[in-house]
Amino acid sequence: MPNAKFDAKSFNPEAFKYIMDRIPRTRLNEIRKSKVLVGNPDIRAVLGTQNGTGYARVAVRGLLDGEAVNYDGQTDITATSTKTFEQGVVVIGRAKAWVEKDFSFDITGGVDFMNNVAQQVADYWQDIDQDTILAVLKGVFSMTGGKSGEFVTKHTYSVNGNLEASTLNSATAQACGDHKKKFAMIFMHSVPATNLENLNLLTALKYTDKDGVTRDLTLYTWNGKLVIVDDGMPVEAVAATYKLTSDTALVTGKTYYTKSGTKYNAVASPSVDNIATYYEVDVPAGEEYTSYVLGEGSINFEDLGAKVPYEMSRDPAKNGGQDTLYTRQRKVFAPKGISYEKTSQTTLSPTDAELSDGANWALVHSGEAIESQRSYINHKVIPIARIKSRG
Repeated sequence: MPNAKFDAKSFNPEAFKYIMDRIPRTRLNEIRKSKVLVGNPDIRAVLGTQNGTGYARVAVRGLLDGEAVNYDGQTDITATSTKTFEQGVVVIGRAKAWVEKDFSFDITGGVDFMNNVAQQVADYWQDIDQDTILAVLKGVFSMTGGKSGEFVTKHTYSVNGNLEASTLNSATAQACGDHKKKFAMIFMHSVPATNLENLNLLTALKYTDKDGVTRDLTLYTWNGKLVIVDDGMPVEAVAATYKLTSDTALVTGKTYYTKSGTKYNAVASPSVDNIATYYEVDVPAGEEYTSYVLGEGSINFEDLGAKVPYEMSRDPAKNGGQDTLYTRQRKVFAPKGISYEKTSQTTLSPTDAELSDGANWALVHSGEAIESQRSYINHKVIPIARIKSRG
């Protein structure tokens, strides 16, 4: 077919984009189906035009508030106005190139190369987008101080052990109260996901390809909410936790501890007379896993594109002849109610490390210089939470 060869002369970027857009992007598509990612016309208007920029502050309209007065013919009616909040949003640019020697012949073996490359590139950028979302979430939950720090505390649910059937419901209720029904999906490491699967709490989603073959995906549901399993989720080593023992007699082989300040010391020769003062291990030292729970409309998403998203370059001399495919993208991932403040960013596009920096994020507020005069967005309308567990 026309433009099927992978070389500088016959490469058609429009045809390439068309083919790539037709390739099933399972993870990102499922996130969109869950309605976690939603478009924002205000963001597109300010950043998606030729006069756009890499960073902007978008107005967030305030809600009506204040108390109603008694309508009794004697009391004056007081008026208040809504406050306008501002949310900082940043364009995240990424680029990647692939070079191959005699690419068409060596790799495709006669297969339609354009379709083959489109399949791989779509999967690659899907993973990059997921890494970007996780970097943003890490930054949000690294915020400290004031109302931003309070948000992190209220939207973090810790389990002193493995995830249980009631964990998700409790975590979403703690974060958003009566708004908890807005939660739609969870990013989770394979260890806690496996534990839930062993408890028959996860249901695998299936995908039927164009040939009618059905297969299980690495996507599940938990209590009707989408679960994406990703071993790139945060994992950290944690110390053991202890509790006062409930034993009334010494248990053979059990290690008892005494507490001195914050340190626990093993008792070499425990005595039943002192057993009421002893501690025992509650949860052993191990690894703690972070799972992120996201709600409908929790992340504003806009694909702003690039001037030349795909292009080919051929060097007939290098290595006897090689082709290079260049790809570029510019996207916005802006969590609802959280502002990107650009406090620490070196270039016009933030790195994943900069997105992960809590100093760059703050709870959306009305912008007064003195914090006590600011009005902050109600944290309960932000359906973003995290669960920390041992598995």
